[in-house]
Amino acid sequence: MTHSRHYRFIDRLLIEANHALATVFAPAQAARANPAGDIADAALEPSERQHAAGLMRINHTGEICAQALYMGQAAVARDDATRAQLLHAAQEETDHLAWCAQRLDELDSRPSLFNPLWYAGSHAIGVLAGLRGDGWNLGFVVETERQVEAHLEQHLHTLPADDARSRAILGVMKADEARHADNALNAGARSLPTPIPQAMAAASKLMKLIAYRI
Repeated sequence: MTHSRHYRFIDRLLIEANHALATVFAPAQAARANPAGDIADAALEPSERQHAAGLMRINHTGEICAQALYMGQAAVARDDATRAQLLHAAQEETDHLAWCAQRLDELDSRPSLFNPLWYAGSHAIGVLAGLRGDGWNLGFVVETERQVEAHLEQHLHTLPADDARSRAILGVMKADEARHADNALNAGARSLPTPIPQAMAAASKLMKLIAYRI
């Protein structure tokens, strides 16, 4: 028989701090194989390479934010099943983070310099969302994943035509994000009031604008 372990506040604080440092500064370790597999890396023009790197930097930052959101939400989730669902999704987002980092390295580029800031802000938002209750918590997951799915679809269309490696990664990421949203919806997610998705979209637009370049 297994029992849930209950942590003291200081223990939880240390766990969250450790996860933040590992997510932002340590190489992510994927549990699944990179979807790009043995796909040959095309000889892209410098401008195409720069554009592909900008898009993958946005997606890498998006996965940093997803890690922070899910950890913040899981930290205050009231139901064990909701917490487990959030942590499982976070593990798959770790795969995405590792794949994006690998692709950035292949493109001779780097992650966003503002990733520590993105993590901190997203974690705070996750905690605030979770404090409203698990229905709102899951509703936030649905809206987040739907918006991410939409921008991944856009990136799939705007990647250089020959960049099959990036396209393979983003295709699997998009399918995962859609599944996370569906799972949250089926678990009892509540619809968010209109201003919240609009604010989330505005924040995402700002992040993408900055992360593409820096």
